Amino acid sequence: MNVKQMTNTMLKQKAESFGQMLYHCAKAQPKRKFHALYDKIYRPDILKTAWLKVKANKGSAGVDRLTFDYIQDEIGENNFLNSLYLKLKNQTYQPQPVKRVWIPKGNSKDMRPLGIPTIEDRVVQQATKMVIEPIFETMFKDSSYGFRPNRNAHQAMKAIRKASQKSYWVVDIDIKGYFDNIHHDKLMKLVKQRVSDRRVLKLIRQWLKVGVLDEKELKPSFLGSPQGGVISPLLANIYLNYLDTIWEKRYASLGTLVRYADDMVILCHTKKDAIQSIQILKAVFQKLELEMNLDKSRLVNIWDDKGGFDFLGFHNRKFPKRKKNGQVMYFLEHIPKKGAMKKMRQTFKDYISPRSKLVCNTMDLIDGINRKVVGMRNYYRISPIATRWLNRIDWYILELLTLHYNKRRNNKNKRSNLSIVREMTKYRLKKLSVV
Repeated sequence: MNVKQMTNTMLKQKAESFGQMLYHCAKAQPKRKFHALYDKIYRPDILKTAWLKVKANKGSAGVDRLTFDYIQDEIGENNFLNSLYLKLKNQTYQPQPVKRVWIPKGNSKDMRPLGIPTIEDRVVQQATKMVIEPIFETMFKDSSYGFRPNRNAHQAMKAIRKASQKSYWVVDIDIKGYFDNIHHDKLMKLVKQRVSDRRVLKLIRQWLKVGVLDEKELKPSFLGSPQGGVISPLLANIYLNYLDTIWEKRYASLGTLVRYADDMVILCHTKKDAIQSIQILKAVFQKLELEMNLDKSRLVNIWDDKGGFDFLGFHNRKFPKRKKNGQVMYFLEHIPKKGAMKKMRQTFKDYISPRSKLVCNTMDLIDGINRKVVGMRNYYRISPIATRWLNRIDWYILELLTLHYNKRRNNKNKRSNLSIVREMTKYRLKKLSVV
């Protein structure tokens, strides 16, 4: 480890220690409002750590067209951070409009908007997040799993699996355009419950109101928090923490709420409880000025293997298991949903099949495939039964490699060399269905 790496590590540890201190202070005093936070945002260790995190996430340039390479090669990291430090300290920092791009929504032809702030704005948002997130973490409930430190989708699936042992009905909820419809004033009221520093509140409001540049047209922001902003997931969690809190205090007896950002399900014992849960959610959403998407929200019976629901890329359904005494019991399992299977196939097809890859030896593609396989396997193989579905992707990869192998040799029989490719890749190609 060189001197620069050692310095960065020390600064990161210092920033993390400060975050832990804030967390313990907020935990010890649940009603305390923090009023002196702004100067912590431009602390050198906080700013530097924020820069390193933003740089590690990569991403494209915002409306100012400044890229990471340009900042490092032309401006210099230290000059960039020193300039940002002075802007924040002198309170001359002004966020720039968010650049809007449109990306495919899942596997459909629908497009969803993604906001790209400038790198400068991303760094300040990351620094602000590092300062205020530990405070709000003390308020967040155990039912929330998305975009939180030390919490992930697998923990959410584990909570669902546990709740399913005594639940036979699932309320699968979709919020219509959640990130686009967050009410700014109500969000700021929730932020003010723990933060009273006016300068920090001004920063957050500026990011909400800064506007969006969509095809050279600047559109003002009256609602919502742009997806793509570093601080947006935290603000989204603060907004829906109101729902989590109400549910935990008054309605936990109706069912188990599991929420991952704006995706949520409630697992209930009876249909009556599930229907009542829907009415309660509608009332809470009305209070937050949100709308339940009735076309995508569902009430599902999971008594046996006839019904299931999709959540976080998984299709969740109870499968039968026969015990030694011959009795058949149903247990919830998680398998990749149809859209996830289609996306996995498309990912490998896009990597292996382009004509530009024909110059590559078939075996040269293995390392890139393996990196994708490991990531997908780590995510989707959380139930033993999932191997049946993942095995289909393994075969699909072999078929793509066989096509690649045959095309390089102008072989018209596209499946004739499948056995050869299987033998070639036997000890190098990783599989999704096995560890």
